[in-house]
Amino acid sequence: MDLTPLTIDVGVLVSKTVTSLHSHLVTRPTGRAVRLAIEAQMASTGVQSLSIIDLSDVTILDFSCADEVIAKLLQGYLKPDSPEAFFMFRGVRESHRDQIQVVLERQALVAVAETDTGVRELLGVIEAYDTRVWQLLETEGPLVREDFERVFPEPILDDVLGRLRKRRIVFQNPISGRYHALSQLVDNPL
Repeated sequence: MDLTPLTIDVGVLVSKTVTSLHSHLVTRPTGRAVRLAIEAQMASTGVQSLSIIDLSDVTILDFSCADEVIAKLLQGYLKPDSPEAFFMFRGVRESHRDQIQVVLERQALVAVAETDTGVRELLGVIEAYDTRVWQLLETEGPLVREDFERVFPEPILDDVLGRLRKRRIVFQNPISGRYHALSQLVDNPL
């Protein structure tokens, strides 16, 4: 099992796919071109992948591009017949936040984001209990189910862990059974 992160610099993709001197994602066709370029880079990663979509050099991100690059990318890899892909969006600026949040809410999606200051958080639609479980993983590191039970004795724990896995914001190692926050897999690949 190899989940070595693939870093995709969106600023570089914009300059390669769009004739522009600026790293602005401001039209749906631009967003679509960038998403297709991301998918092309991911095509060689295999059955499982972890991609870091780096938005650090993106100056302006509008709603249509957030929809094309983030929401449609997530949707495409949540389909039952798609490869198991995990995404973390790096370099999310305050000026990107509202656009990303709105498009994720419209599609009932959630994403792991790393802000331009290095804070890792969830954006989109997520229940408070799910957030608490994710934050425990984020702060404590990989955990087995029994580790959660000490902190979250509620009977819905299996449902929560199942939702987090299905939404691909946590990874469960099929060998050890440990649950990993995506950010930890970025820092310490399997």
